[in-house]
Amino acid sequence: MNSAAELPAHDPRPALGVGVSYEGRDPALLEMMLPHVDIIEVTPETMSVADGERISLDKGILAELKNIDREKTIVVHGVSLSIGSHDGWSPTYLQLLDELMDQVRVRWHSEHLGFTRVDGEHLGIMLALPRTEQAAELVAQRAWCLQQRYGLPFLLENIVHVVPDCPADYSDAGFLNAVARDSGCGLVLDVYNLECDEHNHALDIQAFLAELDGRHVKEVHVACGVKHNGLMLDVHSRLPRPCTMELAQQVLRQFATEAEVIVYEFMPEAVPGLGNAAIANTLQQMRQREWR
Repeated sequence: MNSAAELPAHDPRPALGVGVSYEGRDPALLEMMLPHVDIIEVTPETMSVADGERISLDKGILAELKNIDREKTIVVHGVSLSIGSHDGWSPTYLQLLDELMDQVRVRWHSEHLGFTRVDGEHLGIMLALPRTEQAAELVAQRAWCLQQRYGLPFLLENIVHVVPDCPADYSDAGFLNAVARDSGCGLVLDVYNLECDEHNHALDIQAFLAELDGRHVKEVHVACGVKHNGLMLDVHSRLPRPCTMELAQQVLRQFATEAEVIVYEFMPEAVPGLGNAAIANTLQQMRQREWR
């Protein structure tokens, strides 16, 4: 019998899964992706259809998810909750989330740390919050309420800064730390968003990572967009660049060591240009890579 000294050391880090975004209505693509992933990320808004004045989830997409929710883990990633709006979040989004939670097994859900509405009017874009004490308290309270409402982990994602920052009480990482600490929520760390902010606003990524409390990070996202008028845009239309994958690997090895999944995100509109095979091959490479 081996002594304790001869036994292999226990690795306390959770196994890292591979995930992909999927917005439904493309069973051929889903079939090609499924063998290479553990987690399917869905967005309620892109699964919705209008029925008169009521917006509800597409029954066909719900059926797709019900067919795989025992085989694969389903997580939710919203885009229109507008958790940072001063006048309240979107009731329509919560209605869609309620409907999805009632019908599909969901492991956790997440949103973007920003706002898409002002005084009830949609902006047509997502903007980062001012990093003030007041904003941190507002978002932390709402994140706490969401965890109580659904009884599931809730995560917030760092987003691209479209415009230069206002005067702030926190650094970028400090703001995320404060919200996660005070609400008990987790974080989604999108490394391509960091690269966009580095290019557009001279974010010091290594200083950001050194300050971020990586214990809160549950997901890491990779994606790739385009450059327009010299700016890098968070448009998920391309395969991830090697530098993005290398940054994700550094994050997972050195900072977000307790993260559970790395997710490749792309828009459905990009699929014809990317091709099903290229997407599946990217996921296969992610599965085979030694992230930690």
